[in-house]
Amino acid sequence: MSNNGFKILAIAGLLGVAVFALQSPTEARGGKSGYVGVGKRTLVPYGWVDFCNRYRNECRTQPMKPEDVVLSKTKLRIMKRINSWVNKQIKPKSDQDQWRVVDHWDYPASGSGDCEDYVLLKRKLLMQEGFPRQSLLITVVKDRNGDGHAVLTVKTSGGEYILDNLVQRVMPWTKVPYRFVKRQSQADPNVWVEIGEPTSAPLVVSR
Repeated sequence: MSNNGFKILAIAGLLGVAVFALQSPTEARGGKSGYVGVGKRTLVPYGWVDFCNRYRNECRTQPMKPEDVVLSKTKLRIMKRINSWVNKQIKPKSDQDQWRVVDHWDYPASGSGDCEDYVLLKRKLLMQEGFPRQSLLITVVKDRNGDGHAVLTVKTSGGEYILDNLVQRVMPWTKVPYRFVKRQSQADPNVWVEIGEPTSAPLVVSR
């Protein structure tokens, strides 16, 4: 990681849509509980596997009991602050333009990146704020055009919230215009589970 990358993380550590209704199986299974319906174990995205090969210490974890964030005004303010700060600090840039590859997950040390890079940084900063790792779940979705996208799901005692580089607001999962595909398991970040009914996952998440 470059000096600029460490500087971004250091500074961050110090910093104290109209609804598009999708009649999807995911929402039907989630119901009014505020929680996504998850299914069986599924394929781990290549981007996460490659990330773990480069950041072995961050991925060498033991399975843990699932734990949700206890939702409070303070926790919600932290989520909003980090979501907004990362979205403003990081400039969007595709993996092809930045790395000359189709899919590459990494921390946005250069000050630019695509959707999963925003997610990785937000996840890291929230863990630094005391959020349990088990509540911060990298999530693959499809947008209304069927394109792949990555967001961060924060699972709380008051429902699940989405942190998205395309939206400044932190929103409940039922209010975002996406078809949920899969995400990390709460018990083990190296295990991924289906969300809702099975669907073909996009090969690349790139926005």
